[in-house]
Amino acid sequence: MNEKTKLGENGIYDAKTLGTPKVILLGLQHMFAMFGATILVPMLTGLDVSTTLLFAGLGTLLFHLITKGKVPAFLGSSFAFLGGYAAIAPMTSAAGEAVDNATLLPYACFGVACSGLLYLVLALLIKIFGTSKVMRFFPPIVTGPIIIAIGLTLSQSAIDNCSADWFIAIVAIALVVICNIWGKGMVKIVPIIIGVVGSYVVAALMGHVDFTPVKEAAWFGLPIHWDRTAFWALSDGNTSLLITSVITIMPIALATMVEHIGDISAISSTVGKNYIKEPGLHRTLLGDGLATILASLFGAPANTTYGENTGVLSLTKVFDPLVIRIAAIFAILFSFSPKIAALIGCMPTATCGGVSLVLYGMISAVGVRNIVETQVDFTKSRNVIIAALILVLSIGINYSAAGAIAFHIGEITISLSGLAVGALTGIILNAILPGMDYKFDEEKPDDTGVCFAVKGQEKESK
Repeated sequence: MNEKTKLGENGIYDAKTLGTPKVILLGLQHMFAMFGATILVPMLTGLDVSTTLLFAGLGTLLFHLITKGKVPAFLGSSFAFLGGYAAIAPMTSAAGEAVDNATLLPYACFGVACSGLLYLVLALLIKIFGTSKVMRFFPPIVTGPIIIAIGLTLSQSAIDNCSADWFIAIVAIALVVICNIWGKGMVKIVPIIIGVVGSYVVAALMGHVDFTPVKEAAWFGLPIHWDRTAFWALSDGNTSLLITSVITIMPIALATMVEHIGDISAISSTVGKNYIKEPGLHRTLLGDGLATILASLFGAPANTTYGENTGVLSLTKVFDPLVIRIAAIFAILFSFSPKIAALIGCMPTATCGGVSLVLYGMISAVGVRNIVETQVDFTKSRNVIIAALILVLSIGINYSAAGAIAFHIGEITISLSGLAVGALTGIILNAILPGMDYKFDEEKPDDTGVCFAVKGQEKESK
């Protein structure tokens, strides 16, 4: 093997030079890198695991088609929409008891599908007006607090799940932390799946897991179920709930679109190519949006570009998008096995709680990072007011007695979640208050995510 094809040393842009067995192995590695986080979303929401895997694979292939096969990104389940699912189709009652949310999830999926339309609108605007002019309406003083609020509004559900068995939850938390801080190589890349598997095994050894559903499940089955799709919600005809779902969930896309841009920036930095310029941010947003719409319509979680797979790219130095497409094919194949879905379904509640406790905190931490690394100036009153109102409205309304702001239009009742109110308030205030000092920098994508430059204090090239 020549020097060009040594894994982990020089960047490899044509994986075929490694030979077919290694390419397949690398694809499988990418599949497992996304696996833990991707399947955790349906575990936390009640969505179907098999459907999730199917549309993670199909969404990734669609993304690659739209981006001309140039961007080595995998699209897995988005955690940002967990607050939206919880608002429309909660898995626990106000008293903390588990409830069957199966009939409500299709409505939440419809709201998420409509959120995907915002990606298409933003992609069109960027194509017409350019990236910088459009992104000035979504600076970190808006998106950062929104992301922080998403994590904090989910914290209660994590604690409730941990309460089922704190020992198992602590095992999951400890494994995630240890692997993330002290892990090397792939161990550091996939701490979530190690935390899930490790605490699952401990719970099984303690006799806390009933594997009867796994024994009864078939090896092969179809991963799509009509009564779990957004199409079923449309046929069911609860107009009020459909409208409420759309209004509640769509604003979350404002944060996820910026998250997408950060991920593409990180991939660009890792690979050494500016994907924001070529194939263009409008194409990557279009691919992500269409993948989210497709997945949600058929009852799967929203899709998003995965940082776990960017980490694998950095580790292996194999930058060929082909290996990502192979991972997508593996995900599709796994989706046709109900037995795998049943094995995941038997996972202890406390395992989900422990892992989600870390993940929800990390979501908020990403928001903090977004604010800190873009040097938001909190000596300015406008920035303090915007951040304060986003956080207080988002969190306060969520934990209020009503849990939302409801109003009536004729016979239709519409409920706005705290996140929806906070996001809309932040965007409006940022647009009308004087002193906006941020512009988007598309020439220097870096591993800090979304690159905003303060006027007069622009970042130097690395």
